[in-house]
Amino acid sequence: MNKLFTLIVLCCTTISFAQYGRRDGNRIGLSAGISQTSLFTNNFKSSPEIGFAGGLSVRGNYYNNWSMIYGMQFFSSNFNLQSTFDQKIKYNLEGVKVRLLLSYNVVEDHVSLDFGPVLQINGKLKVSDSDKNKILDGTLLRAEQIQDISTFSGNFYLGVSAGSKVVRAVIFYEYGFTNILNNLNSEDGLKVLNNGDKFKGNLGTINGQIVFNL
Repeated sequence: MNKLFTLIVLCCTTISFAQYGRRDGNRIGLSAGISQTSLFTNNFKSSPEIGFAGGLSVRGNYYNNWSMIYGMQFFSSNFNLQSTFDQKIKYNLEGVKVRLLLSYNVVEDHVSLDFGPVLQINGKLKVSDSDKNKILDGTLLRAEQIQDISTFSGNFYLGVSAGSKVVRAVIFYEYGFTNILNNLNSEDGLKVLNNGDKFKGNLGTINGQIVFNL
């Protein structure tokens, strides 16, 4: 996992400086902000929580009013699942997202509409030691038993950015079109504790960020 992160960082950094050296209107952006993540699932009772994300991107001219954006973001997302005694169990998910987006310039250099696919690379779900043995509502599962989620997942990105060439505000939504809980289905014992049901869940995250273009 660490080797993969290092490879992505090196690739993005190399591409970014190469684009900068061309000085053809392409811009390197550093971004950071907050997020709110929800887990959409019928297996558990869930509620959203606040997290954060930030990273590096390169916006390049493509054709007429169209640009392309590529880069990566590190994220730390949170959401809650309910235990048998109506207590909220907070889960944390950390990882990296690699994205390649099309961007339509509504107002050149000021307002754009961005959309496209995102590859998400996930670590394991984290839960506090005090919550690990709590039972998830409606199941016989302990909170710690669902930590080993799928390593790779795919999202669709839709967002809008507004501001100047140097500073922009970005609001975007990412919906996970793949089943992030699918890896749990490889353990028959877990499905038994889940009332015999298959695990299925999709992440949805809304983000608000500030981008500083170099």
